[in-house]
Amino acid sequence: MKSPLIIHKAEPLEQAVVALKEGLVVAYPTETLYGLAVDPFNEDAVSSLYELKGREFTEPIPLIIGEIEMLDPLVSEIPEAGRWLMERYWPGPLTIIFKASDRLPNILTAGRGTIAIRLSSSATACALSVKSGGPITATSANPSGQKAPVEALEVIDYFKEKIPVIIDGGRLSGKLGSTIVNVTGPEVTILRQGDLQIQLP
Repeated sequence: MKSPLIIHKAEPLEQAVVALKEGLVVAYPTETLYGLAVDPFNEDAVSSLYELKGREFTEPIPLIIGEIEMLDPLVSEIPEAGRWLMERYWPGPLTIIFKASDRLPNILTAGRGTIAIRLSSSATACALSVKSGGPITATSANPSGQKAPVEALEVIDYFKEKIPVIIDGGRLSGKLGSTIVNVTGPEVTILRQGDLQIQLP
């Protein structure tokens, strides 16, 4: 396989799915910025993702799901506020922090017992998740501390051949990334104001 293999978003994603199943990293477009996908249940793949980004292992990795049915196995509960937000803003650039299911690897949650998830409005991101059979990681496709990319060429500039597969979705319109809301505590809190402006329940 030529590295990196560039796949246009309109092309079949089978080679990207194969890469994920082999424990490799795939860069892909979301509705805001480019992200990095690995199989979140493959702990070696998640570890390689941390190392690729230079991300501290104390920082958890968020997930994208391609369909709402994927949510229940990932979380231990869905509070009323979470359902309210999901009904109004999913699919879309809203990441919700839930209490994590015990089946999620500690390396993914950084031992915090919570997991950040969004149902994306990007057809490509959703297709990659659905075709791979489960959630995919959704950390931005940049070294930690660097500007998050909105073009595939920026991903290549950052990582060169270290990412074997890149799905090119053209130039994306995101600036701040997804909005992040925590629904695990007694009060619903906005942890990051992203590209989506929301109202809280």
